[in-house]
Amino acid sequence: MNKTKRKIFETSMKLFAEKGYDATSVEEITSIVGVAKGTLYYHFSSKEEIFYFLVEEGMKLLQNSITIKTAHFTSAIDKLKAVILIQCKIMYKYQDFVTIVISQMWGNEPRNKRCREYVEQHIDVIRSIVEEGIKNKEIIDVDAETIAAEIFSTIYVSLYKSIKTGSMDIIEMSKNLQNITLSGLKIERNC
Repeated sequence: MNKTKRKIFETSMKLFAEKGYDATSVEEITSIVGVAKGTLYYHFSSKEEIFYFLVEEGMKLLQNSITIKTAHFTSAIDKLKAVILIQCKIMYKYQDFVTIVISQMWGNEPRNKRCREYVEQHIDVIRSIVEEGIKNKEIIDVDAETIAAEIFSTIYVSLYKSIKTGSMDIIEMSKNLQNITLSGLKIERNC
């Protein structure tokens, strides 16, 4: 991505997160970036295309990170620990991205539906790991869909609260979430 496109991307993300999609205008984006509308339209055909591009890039980053990290583990519990850590790190580092996706999940516009689809795809990744753990008798027999949604939402809410209060140690928070979330799922083995 060239310098101008990156600046448009980053400025749009910040404005969408701070003001919302609807309250952000192309004029405001170009004014802050310091480019003409024609330059913006050279890189993106519309404000909506910018939105879709940034949401897609953020979700690709999250999914690729999870795919790479979980490939190193055979245990579903270890994979879920990796998912929790990665989701904590990415949600913390890219707070504007997360704000945009979560705030745009509600509604019936195409962008709202797209955000819901991306979140559902991420939850499906978690669900498949939970199902793998149930199948391999590492995880108790539970509703995998509910547990996956719980893991996603618990991380989001915990991170939001920690950012709001200013108490932030991502690794420590991740470990606490791993312990709390996963302790009740493990099948205890008698040695």
